[in-house]
Amino acid sequence: MEIGITSFVETTPDVHTGKLISHAQRLREVVEEIVLADQVGLDVFGIGEHHRKDYAASSPAMVLSAAAPLTKRIRLTSAVTVLSSADPVRVFQDFATLDGLSNGRAEIMAGRGSFIESFPLFGYNLNDYEELFEEHLELLLNIQKSERVTWRGGHRPAINDLGVYPRPVQNPLPIWIGSGGNQDSVVRAGLLGLPLTLAIIGGSPRQFAPLVELYKKAAEHAGHDASRLTVGSHSLGFVAEDTELAANTFFPSTQAGMNKIGRERGWSHYSRASFDAARGLEGAMYVGDPGYVAEKIIHLRKHVGITRFMMYVPISTMPHDQVMRSIELLGTEVAPRVREEIAKWEAQQEEA
Repeated sequence: MEIGITSFVETTPDVHTGKLISHAQRLREVVEEIVLADQVGLDVFGIGEHHRKDYAASSPAMVLSAAAPLTKRIRLTSAVTVLSSADPVRVFQDFATLDGLSNGRAEIMAGRGSFIESFPLFGYNLNDYEELFEEHLELLLNIQKSERVTWRGGHRPAINDLGVYPRPVQNPLPIWIGSGGNQDSVVRAGLLGLPLTLAIIGGSPRQFAPLVELYKKAAEHAGHDASRLTVGSHSLGFVAEDTELAANTFFPSTQAGMNKIGRERGWSHYSRASFDAARGLEGAMYVGDPGYVAEKIIHLRKHVGITRFMMYVPISTMPHDQVMRSIELLGTEVAPRVREEIAKWEAQQEEA
């Protein structure tokens, strides 16, 4: 069971003081967060690509590369790379470079993204949303498999027997599919034999169990060994010494972030009642003391089949020291409990 962190490197006003930090400061802070995550034994850190004023990381590979020489074992991934509006050659080159700098710890998580700012920014048409993703993923996988590439698609200029460099340390460089729970995305990942990460940010995580089964069935149908494929989750969370302290600390920024996005998308007002329901055992938010958060992650593993848990903290700007403390507790107290209990449970499953 892998445990890690995802961040969108948010830059919104502090809900208590109204202070807004610069993109530069937030970028430096997130590098410190990655270094700490490595030091406390977490397995993976993911950076999401956005092209908005309220997020500082438009280039996950650049941010992760800043942390690469400062870390030793943590895996470094995008979460996600918005592949529909990105050039697959450049994406591969960037992450192959990261792979070299980290000595084989880079990953690409390819997805459509939940925002659309990148399409007009890079000159893509939203009407080609689906076609662009499928075409770019096809080219990215071709580059992953072969140093020299011959390829032709409908939107990007063709490539005729050209090399793509640098080549990564890992062969192949891991490519994941990130999905919000779309059945077609899940089936595509399974048919391609690619690891899958599900954004579980609302409702009950148990609702995603059928999608995990669908993914595995698609993989088996295509001749892949489904037991070797990793299924990850990306969920909001925060760890503190006491559960009520965690909830009271995390709620204000979460409410601000949810309502900001909600105003753009027509969602209903995000209330404390919604927050408290989500942090219940069957909810999609992992907020509490180390024992409670560990219990919820174990529950997720047993009932949904998740084998990589990534905690998204925070959704809106919080003081850097609070985020750092949450990462520290996740690594030093939550992760060891989860790994120990999951190991016992898996041993019991094998005996049965």
